Amino acid sequence: MHSGSKLHSGPKLHSERRQELGQSFQDGGEHYERVRPSYPQESADWLIPAGAKDAADIGAGTGKFTALLAERGLRTVAVDPSADMLEQLRRTLPGVTAIESSAEKTGLEPETFDLVTVAQAWHWCDPRLASAEIARILRPHGVLGLTWNQLDTAVPWVHRLSRIMHAGDVLKPHFRPPVGPEFTGVESHLTRWEDSVTTEDIQELTKSRSYYLAASESTRAKVMANLDWYLHEHLGHAPGDVLRLPYLTQTWRAFRIA
Repeated sequence: MHSGSKLHSGPKLHSERRQELGQSFQDGGEHYERVRPSYPQESADWLIPAGAKDAADIGAGTGKFTALLAERGLRTVAVDPSADMLEQLRRTLPGVTAIESSAEKTGLEPETFDLVTVAQAWHWCDPRLASAEIARILRPHGVLGLTWNQLDTAVPWVHRLSRIMHAGDVLKPHFRPPVGPEFTGVESHLTRWEDSVTTEDIQELTKSRSYYLAASESTRAKVMANLDWYLHEHLGHAPGDVLRLPYLTQTWRAFRIA
């Protein structure tokens, strides 16, 4: 666990490139919901402050992390810029209020939430503007929680898999998510877990990633051919075989300065 208010800058996306890649997720909510993994219970338990009643999940997508908040009895609002993603969320989580909006301008009431989470989406946000907006809607001493699922590339076969998939979500040991001066007491938590998937699941997972979605048809075909060779010839799995795909979930929390 790491603590302290000094943050190192993480990987940066040029604002236009961020928008271009982010736009690739605007459609395809049903596919994303079906193939993307959820998050470990441990990460949600570590993030949620004692006595919390109200939570907002920003960049909620189809509600993978939102579900963990709702299951714990928090009154939960989900925010995402994609209507297609939110359509899936409303279908699976009818008790959650879903709002089509952005992290930088949520439109939510000030000092309403004990917890605001951003799962697998902070790198799509402008951290300065999003921090200010989240501080506005958090109650004093409320918690900002940032979470990433990452393939465990310390495992050799997963490391090569991540390169074939062009997966950007791999653990960077010195990464600290940039947050604004409205927050203090930054801490991190790491959970190791495995997701049971078939080789077809891994192929579909690859199709849900920003690199693949933004690629040309020829590049997509090359990625899938390489993946098919790696899984079924090099590793020797048969179609339908179940693999245990190792993940690391890195979770950060920071507290709003009163």
